[in-house]
Amino acid sequence: MKKLWQLWMTVAFAVLLLVGCGQEEVKTDENNNSTQQEKATTDEATVDETTFPITMTDAVGNEITLEEAPKTIISMQPSNTEILFALGLNDEIVGVNDYDNYPEEALEKEKIGGMEFNVEKIIAMKPDVVFAHESALGMGEAGFQQIRDAGVKLFVVKNAMNFNETYTTIEEIGRATGKLEEAQKIVEDMKAKVDEVKEKVAKVETKKTVFIETSDVPEIYTPGKGTFMQEILDMVNAENIAADQEGWFKMEPEEIVNRNPDVIIVMYSYVEGIVESVKARDGFDSITAVKNNEVVQVDENLTSRTGPRLAEGLEEVAKAIYPEAFSE
Repeated sequence: MKKLWQLWMTVAFAVLLLVGCGQEEVKTDENNNSTQQEKATTDEATVDETTFPITMTDAVGNEITLEEAPKTIISMQPSNTEILFALGLNDEIVGVNDYDNYPEEALEKEKIGGMEFNVEKIIAMKPDVVFAHESALGMGEAGFQQIRDAGVKLFVVKNAMNFNETYTTIEEIGRATGKLEEAQKIVEDMKAKVDEVKEKVAKVETKKTVFIETSDVPEIYTPGKGTFMQEILDMVNAENIAADQEGWFKMEPEEIVNRNPDVIIVMYSYVEGIVESVKARDGFDSITAVKNNEVVQVDENLTSRTGPRLAEGLEEVAKAIYPEAFSE
């Protein structure tokens, strides 16, 4: 399936010893109070600003130190790429994953491979930093180590499992690239969109049952509880008919018919005419979703890529389930 740590700079407060007496004591107290206030202001700023050099710890516990904001960046994951572009780093991005297709500018960048990436090419490009991804550790760890051994700074981005972790990931990448302010604005806008969607679906009187499929027959996979999609369905006030099992699992067509969802959401695009194909499956004509023509295809990239467009993905899922809530 396609399928944050937060690093805040440590601040130390010095203990000021008060000495003297009389008028001198008053002056010293005033000076100390002023110094403490100035220091507190400075300490608060360090939390929200990026100062280079900066040392950061990635998802696998490795530290990298960046002396300055990187001028050349390679992204090994579509979600990383979308974040980097949203931060305004088009000029700095020199290499991307073969499957990167958003924004359009990503199509113009040098390709470094997909799950099987070109280690030699990445090293030869001599980037200031490579943003890898935790989800690729199974196949990619050996290659990651080769890149590190060649002296290239590689930062493994956490595989965000919910909205809050996605927000933290965006801010982390923003901090590493000297774009924290831009990252915080992206997160602010995402949260505003999420609140807007939740407010609209909160007015829904009858909660609908939903089946989400991420692959076609003969192996139909669906997300159960403990998944990102479960969080999304919870947020849009819908009931997942597969919530009785953990993680992603296969469900037989007969069981889908038995559970009779109000809405079927198709989250893949590799099958042409998939919506009509789903409706035409044996026995599916008895499902409420098919009877009411509520089989809807949603762009999987909006919900599987944990980046700036995730809030849009939430909205698209909500619209697929409760179109009436967005008709105004």
